[in-house]
Amino acid sequence: MESSSLWGVLGQASNVAQLVGVDALGLVSMVVQAALAARCHRDACRRLGQHVELVGGLLRELELAELMRREATRRPLEQLQGALRRCYALVTACQEDRGYLHRLLLGARMANELRAAQHEIDMYIRLIPLIALVDNSSSNRRVTQATEGVRAVVPSCSDHHTRFQRRALEFIELHVQGAAKPSEIGGKSLVVTVDPQPQEEKIMDIEAVLKLFVHTEENYPGFRKFDFIQIVDATDGFSEKRILGKGGFGTVYKGHLLDGLTVAIKTFDADTAIFDLKSELQLVRIQHTNLIRLLGWCIHEKERILVYEYIQKGSLHNIIFQQHVTITSSVSQYKTKGALLNWSKRFQIIKGLAEGLLYLHKHCWIVHRDLKPSNILLDHDMNPKIGDFGSAVTLVSDVAEERTKRVVGTSGYIAPEYASQGLYSLKTDVFSFGVVVLETISGRKNFIMEKQRDIVGYLVRDAWHMWKDGRLQELVDPALCDGYESTVIMRCTQVALLCAQEDPADRPTMTDVTAMLDSESIMLSDPKEPTELTHGGASPDRSSTYIGHSSKAIDITITSSAPVSTRVRIIVEPEI
Repeated sequence: MESSSLWGVLGQASNVAQLVGVDALGLVSMVVQAALAARCHRDACRRLGQHVELVGGLLRELELAELMRREATRRPLEQLQGALRRCYALVTACQEDRGYLHRLLLGARMANELRAAQHEIDMYIRLIPLIALVDNSSSNRRVTQATEGVRAVVPSCSDHHTRFQRRALEFIELHVQGAAKPSEIGGKSLVVTVDPQPQEEKIMDIEAVLKLFVHTEENYPGFRKFDFIQIVDATDGFSEKRILGKGGFGTVYKGHLLDGLTVAIKTFDADTAIFDLKSELQLVRIQHTNLIRLLGWCIHEKERILVYEYIQKGSLHNIIFQQHVTITSSVSQYKTKGALLNWSKRFQIIKGLAEGLLYLHKHCWIVHRDLKPSNILLDHDMNPKIGDFGSAVTLVSDVAEERTKRVVGTSGYIAPEYASQGLYSLKTDVFSFGVVVLETISGRKNFIMEKQRDIVGYLVRDAWHMWKDGRLQELVDPALCDGYESTVIMRCTQVALLCAQEDPADRPTMTDVTAMLDSESIMLSDPKEPTELTHGGASPDRSSTYIGHSSKAIDITITSSAPVSTRVRIIVEPEI
């Protein structure tokens, strides 16, 4: 009764959304924008908006027009549109600054409705990959399925990203976590993937890995061997309660050693290539306050383990995109990201991140290739430390440009020339840095509109227009309120936009970036306008002249809070 009464109040807003007649992607955009403008229940609305964004990211990988013509897939998509309209009605109602009595009467019910809406959207986050499978089978493509009981391989936070990790440039992977109702489809992790990478490149020879670790230990005395029993004791037998996160190469645990040292212990997946371990070991030879330290190693039977310093505050992603809750004296006290991450701390993180990249580029000629908020850790003083060097490579010089068929990185952060042609240089990281800065300023994620031939992301494009029109107050994270200096925000945004230029020749070096952030006397050039999106038609195969014909895949891992997850691997081969 309470719910129906509330919908009576919200009916007008719901009808407005229905009369618009927009499709699911249009509704996603409407919900996200309305959530950002919410004045009451702001945190709940923004969380709902983030989950709806995840739905949008999945939908953009589907041929919606074709799916709407099929009976098997039309109905769930129509139901999704209905759910998005309800979400729009809710967040639109939260834009009104209602009186105290009204908030008292409807506040609790509105909070419940927002939670219910988020649960419903989470169900569709699970359902959309299944719709994609129906699409694959309807197209008479050969599909093989193998189900393994394995640990999920996504970060522990709600992190939606596309990780390109492929021999040819047609391997796309979307990771989504944070779904709230595992009972909807059994609490399983679903992976849909085509991996053109030969199996022999994935299987690590334990003997080869052992020689690699021993050789590294001999050449770098600070890198030491840990006994397996130490690792087991430190993690309480690899307890799930000790898991800090899960990524593309393995699981990270918090460990307490007997000498009192707290460490982060990373166990690598069985299909991790030795190339990835070699990349990670580059951390041994570099020491900088803004880079995570690698402490040691362990091999036991098939286990391959690296031990790192433990960073107290977790990832920048967690703090930018999530709210933290602490309980004191039985009273729930909410520390929003505005309090945890005020502008002074954000600027400190931006400058520290620039210093870390400058060291990698200037002194080591190392390209990280997967710089993003989830790979940036924050210590107790909120100083940033760059981690996850599994994709890093060393160049022959600081001006070298190299080409690869094994593109690694994350959609929204990966430079255009690298995503489309496999070309990478130090300027590849500069692009990623620019995107991270914009996300740190705005609290928004940078999504790529693949179907509209997008190569930089909607956040970069929106930020440029706001900068050009003098509307940067619209870009700033509402959690900051008025606690920032407009001139500093403007300068940081302009530097970020220069870094996120489409042409690597237009991007500054990290030496230039640190100078521009440190000195207001340095004149900044105007960033070029990003290429406009196109509407209608499929996006061109920009990589076809480079890679030839290869299978395309969507790799979707959906992990709930369930203690055990299941990976289903679907391999779709190209039609002959």
